[in-house]
Amino acid sequence: MGKPRASGDVRTGALASGSGGATAPLLPRNDRKADAKVQGGSLFMVLLSTAVAVCGAFEFGTCVGYSAPTQSGIERELGLSMAEFAIFGSVLTIGAMIGAVTSGRLADSLGRKMTMRIAAIICVFGWLSIHFAKGATMLYFGRTLLGFCTGVLSYVVPVFIAEIAPKDLRGGLATSNQLLIVCGSSTTYITGALVTWRNLVLVGIVPSVLLLVGLLFIPESPRWLAQAGREEEFHASLQRLRGENADISEEAIEIKEYIESLQSFPRARIQDLFLSRNIYAVIVGVGLMIFQQLGGINGVGFYASFIFSSAGFSGKLGTILIGIVQIPITLLGAFLMDRSGRRVLLMVSASGTFLGCFLAGISFYLKAHGLFLEWVPALALSGILVYIGAYSIGMGPVPWVIMSEIFAINIKAIGGSLVTLISWLGSFAVSYSFNFLMDWSSAGGRSSCSLRRAWSLYCSWQG
Repeated sequence: MGKPRASGDVRTGALASGSGGATAPLLPRNDRKADAKVQGGSLFMVLLSTAVAVCGAFEFGTCVGYSAPTQSGIERELGLSMAEFAIFGSVLTIGAMIGAVTSGRLADSLGRKMTMRIAAIICVFGWLSIHFAKGATMLYFGRTLLGFCTGVLSYVVPVFIAEIAPKDLRGGLATSNQLLIVCGSSTTYITGALVTWRNLVLVGIVPSVLLLVGLLFIPESPRWLAQAGREEEFHASLQRLRGENADISEEAIEIKEYIESLQSFPRARIQDLFLSRNIYAVIVGVGLMIFQQLGGINGVGFYASFIFSSAGFSGKLGTILIGIVQIPITLLGAFLMDRSGRRVLLMVSASGTFLGCFLAGISFYLKAHGLFLEWVPALALSGILVYIGAYSIGMGPVPWVIMSEIFAINIKAIGGSLVTLISWLGSFAVSYSFNFLMDWSSAGGRSSCSLRRAWSLYCSWQG
């Protein structure tokens, strides 16, 4: 699912998972001497801090994946109509828009740890609201809270990881954010096929609690402390992260110099995005997000069980298979990201998602016309799995990476905010309308996604 990117090294999310209204700061390059000193120190605290932070990424994945395996159970027990469940599925993106817009300001004013702590607490209340829900209102409230914390975590987690990691480990540790998002959604898909929708809430509460507890034992981001002017805490945090015996003097100087250089830039305004020197980057960033979202990923991700059952295949087994497929494909995509190039991955991924949508559309077309009915479940399953696999390898992660690389440093935050907002708006449009489109024309709904994928492939080729 499309989860949000915050820097060139940060590869997150499939849901769009947005970058919280801003992108992570570009980090300065440490020289070889400084890197050697870092390697001589202890990496335990860096790894522990990353492990704690990616609990937030796992939480992101559980929030996104929750509606897919629970649709039939919630509709049956609470008597929700198709329209009501469509609101339940899509209202997550409304909360995420709010979280994405406010997360940058929260993280800069309160600190990275406090922002993650607030998001985790809100998550717990959101999950409890869903667990004890007796009707649609409590479900909507809980889902909106989860959306808000999703928007916040999608920004602050990759920023925190990028700010604490030494240069030589930054790419690998940043990739763990994307992997844990996928692990969270896959765990929700698989577990949701085995337990009731109320008990599935525990899968979301556990990482929130682990995040809250873990934050007690890790340091604050040294870059944020330096930016806040807390000199003593800045040096103490950097020393804990680099090891007791590491020489942090040169890295500390570099961090301060970088922060001073950032403050020398004039404050960017929204109209600056439309200047001739910036407009091309805006068109590319916004265009990629439109293609990413209107391709239908949130329709599949939010309502996978309904799609499979409509095609005559087991909804539970289908969601389990999606969960199994996502993780290795995401790892493959991370491996190929810097080896194959962004454009190649986009073209391969767009081709694969087109093929997946086309197969799924054909299956529902055959079902609607009573042709080759024995082929319908297999075609639908093949189409959805091909679609998910192809999306995870390129159309999911690559647009966020490109977005983080194309904006000039002085408009990086405001450009990231615009692109993230477009992404969540597209996510809402797809997740809300998908059930209605499936009811109107199950074959046509998937075919329209195929046409958008074909156009995306053409634009990648021309670009």
